[in-house]
Amino acid sequence: MSELLDGFARHLAAERNRSANTVRAYRRDVREALRVLAGAAGPEVDDAELVLDLTTLTLGDLRAWLALGADRLARSTLARRTASVRAFTTWARREGLLGEDPAARLRSPRPHRYLPTVLAEEQVAEVLAAAGRGGDADEADGADDADDVDTAVAPGDGAVARRDRAVLELLYATGCRVAELVGADLTSLDLGARTLRVLGKGDKERVVPFGRAAELALGDWLDHGRPELATEESGTALFLGRRGGRLDARRVREALDAAVRDVPGVPHATPHSLRHSAATHMLDHGADLRSVQELLGHATLSTTQIYTHVSVERLRSSHRQAHPRA
Repeated sequence: MSELLDGFARHLAAERNRSANTVRAYRRDVREALRVLAGAAGPEVDDAELVLDLTTLTLGDLRAWLALGADRLARSTLARRTASVRAFTTWARREGLLGEDPAARLRSPRPHRYLPTVLAEEQVAEVLAAAGRGGDADEADGADDADDVDTAVAPGDGAVARRDRAVLELLYATGCRVAELVGADLTSLDLGARTLRVLGKGDKERVVPFGRAAELALGDWLDHGRPELATEESGTALFLGRRGGRLDARRVREALDAAVRDVPGVPHATPHSLRHSAATHMLDHGADLRSVQELLGHATLSTTQIYTHVSVERLRSSHRQAHPRA
């Protein structure tokens, strides 16, 4: 079974151009399904020891697996599991491992569409003002970093503080996904033109603009922050971690968490919340939907339209609060 799963993972990455996160999730789903269907639910049986006859796999088997614990799972999780096994059986049939595709008639539950968390413009401004205020002492990449903290710098003046300010300013300015931002290189940045070239989902490249605030934060990071953290191993990564390697997305989430904690009344926010907020605020100020789609790198306009619903909800809320006949 391990060889089967490895082959499926290679297909997703090389031929379907799926992201590393998607490959991991699909492989995990299919592994769980195959182990259950093989009667090896316990961890004591290694994948390499399981020999499967996929020709016995039926639609009923797949439905039974999806039903396991379905009452405790979100619809989005069930939809992803369905997509995982569909992709697997399609690949297995193409490889000659299946005569017919048992998942061809497997229906996916329609996931609930939740409106994303959007911060008010004033809240974003306060969070960005608080970004990096805690200085270097807020970050530790591991236990061995505890003695490395630079306590000589004033709060907010360290390299990590400069980096955090630049990262969060750029996230909001461009609406980028956090993975796109941490994957950017120095060669991707045109500070004079205020643009950044990023690699999005499906390895689709796009150029995103940013404004004066992000330009200033980036200039401060490049002039005074990055040189302090850079090592021979840093390469061309735009943003660096404490040890000089490419910045990890988890550090971005921690930087945002720290900034949000410093601003009373701001709800829990993730880097994706800044992306949602940027899109919504642009629409609120008159941007057309196509431009926002281009900025965010959405494959279809229907994905971007969620932000029109957010804007309408904000308008409705304001109407209820302010209109005397509401």
